Order: sequence, then structure tokens, then C-alpha cells
Amino acid sequence: MDYQVNYINPEIKLSNYNGKLFKAEAAFNDHLLVWLISGETKIVLADESFAFGAGSTFLIPRNQLATILNMPKDGLPHKAVAMHLSAKRLREFYGYEKAELKAPAPKIFSFDKHPLLESCLASLVPYFEMQENFPENIASLKITEAISILRNIDAAIDSVLANFEEPHKIDLAAFMEKNFMFNMPLEKFAYLTGRSLTTFKRDFHKAFNSTPQRWLTKKRLELAHYQLAEKNKKPAEVYCETGFENLSHFSFAFKKQFGYPPTELLKINKNC
Repeated sequence: MDYQVNYINPEIKLSNYNGKLFKAEAAFNDHLLVWLISGETKIVLADESFAFGAGSTFLIPRNQLATILNMPKDGLPHKAVAMHLSAKRLREFYGYEKAELKAPAPKIFSFDKHPLLESCLASLVPYFEMQENFPENIASLKITEAISILRNIDAAIDSVLANFEEPHKIDLAAFMEKNFMFNMPLEKFAYLTGRSLTTFKRDFHKAFNSTPQRWLTKKRLELAHYQLAEKNKKPAEVYCETGFENLSHFSFAFKKQFGYPPTELLKINKNC
């Protein structure tokens, strides 16, 4: 199998991927702390992107819309240890003290191969070879250790980890214009804008006079056309970053919208 994942606990896992590229659209319910053992990860947000190589450690905040691209590199698989920092665990941790909360700008936290954090996550690797169940009390200790280290090396982390607020009702049109390229279920878009699915669809039609799916497809194809024509990107790059599930689906939708396949733009660019 190209992709394998091994859990020692519902919140701690080791993933191993040997294929060409593994793509995931994310808006995780938990914060996700990742130590990348080998391979490469690219995280694409609405307005910036991040690239991480072997040895990197990073945190993806919960409810952060992102496209995540995992790739093997230098003959090695994409291999990573990931730890979910759930609201339940964090409430238990912060229960004895009041954190100063600030409104954080959406981003990915990078910890630049910090030795304390890397040692904490690397110490989990031998446990994945265990045949018996991983003790819950030890899992709890390791998660608490990771949270404590994060707070020690980044003073701003409390504003994210100790913020337990659910998404509130926000400007739907502005949110969708910024985040249309993420291939999320409508239920997730509704949740992130502080609405029920029914209210989301009603407000969406008021804002755009269109159904969500029709509008999303049009916006994604327009962005793809721009990236191909103006940025000289290849179709294999573009479909990953514009919300399409695979290259064939993207090519079919593109030709249906514009009357010619995306490869036609490559020929035009070469002749200019």
C-alpha cells in the first residue's frame, strides 16, 4: 500500500506514504502537531503557503482551511509523527490557570527543528512497534509534555491552544471569496461561517445569486485559468491548489468551461 497509518492512541499516529503525491483538504477539528521524519510537506492557505522538509516540526491550528500536499523526497517516503491536541485535552491542561487570549491571525506555526519538541515527538517512534496497547496514562503524559514545550518556545501559542470558542457568524461573502479554492463539504463551510447548512445555503444565494456548487466551480476554474495563463504553472500543480479532486476531473471541467483543455495554454505560453 502507498499510504499506511499506525495509531498507538486515537490522538497519536505515525504515517508513511510512498506514492508520488498525497493531497488532503484540511480544516481539522483538533490542532495538529507534526514532526516530519522524511519527505516534504507543502501547506497552501488562502493567501500564503509553507514548505517543510525532513526534521521540521509544525502546528496546524484547528479550523484552519488548508490544502496539504505530502510528497516523498530523496528516495525516502513521506513519514511523520502527528499528535492531535484536542479541546478536551487542552481544557484539562489549562484548567488550573487562565491564559491571556488574543485573536490570532490564521497561520501555520513552525518551530525550526527545535530540539525539545523534536525529542518529545521522536521518543514516540519506538512505541509504534509495540504489540500491546499503549497505556493511556503515558499517552496523556506525552501530550502534556508537548503542550508544555510549545508554551515554552512560543509565547503566542496560548492564544491558539487556550481558545475554545466555536466559529461565530461572520460575513459569508468575504469568507467564501477568500476560501473558495478549498474543497470542503458545504457543512464545513457552514460551520466555519457560524451557520447551519440551511442558513448557509439561504445566505449564500442572497450574496451570490447562485448555488454554492455552481459558484465554487466557476471561481476555481477562473483561478486555475489565471495560474496557467499568467503564472505559467502546470496543470498537475494547478488542480492541487484550486480545489479539484484529481487531474482528470480538473481537465474535464476546464474544457467544458473554456472550450479547450488546460494543456492548450501551455502551448500558447511556449510560443509567446
